[in-house]
Amino acid sequence: MKKIAIAALAALALATTACTTIVPVHSDAGASANAKVGEASGNFLFGYLPLTSADISIATAAKNGGVTRIATVDSKTYSLLGIWVVRTTIVTGE
Repeated sequence: MKKIAIAALAALALATTACTTIVPVHSDAGASANAKVGEASGNFLFGYLPLTSADISIATAAKNGGVTRIATVDSKTYSLLGIWVVRTTIVTGE
């Protein structure tokens, strides 16, 4: 019985394992990074197959946040066992 309980807990721990990483893509020292923030997200299967028509471009993120002069661009990736992946482009600027 203990082996089944340990196996069930191990399976639960594995099933709830997730990872989020944020990688800087671009930075412009001439623009203010604290004024506005825009994001564009998309859901992907295995990291590459889009589940919906996802536009995660820098232009879309800037438009969503009302950013006209881009200061920084970051790429955020959330992965659940590498099966379900959410990719987000984050733009800051004026």
